[in-house]
Amino acid sequence: MTESIEFDVVHEYDLYEIGITVAAELRSGEFKVDTKVRIDTGSTYCIFKRHLGEGLDVEIESGIPALIGTVTGSFRAYGHLVTLTVLGIEFDTTVYFAESDLFDRNVLGRIGWLDRVKFGLIEPEGKLFVSPYRK
Repeated sequence: MTESIEFDVVHEYDLYEIGITVAAELRSGEFKVDTKVRIDTGSTYCIFKRHLGEGLDVEIESGIPALIGTVTGSFRAYGHLVTLTVLGIEFDTTVYFAESDLFDRNVLGRIGWLDRVKFGLIEPEGKLFVSPYRK
């Protein structure tokens, strides 16, 4: 059986760069920050560096607490409602900001991003396909 899928955005990424990195914008009220973020289908949550939350004037520890487990250990993060824009697709979602300043990456995970988009990938060609999820 063959199925056809259409996407709004085709994004070409560098196959020689580690991970699939895209530009993202986070907004909260009148505050906005721009950053680079990796798509991580193995991450449960969307997690960002602490200083980005502070740049949005967010009180990090006032958010929804979470203990995030990884292969190498665990760390604390706090969830906050923000407006997230990636590849021209914008929606309000909860993202997590790491408690520690030592957390050194930004990731788009399953809850908060992948659960809101239609997602396709052709890795050998470095092509990422996305659209807002519409049922």
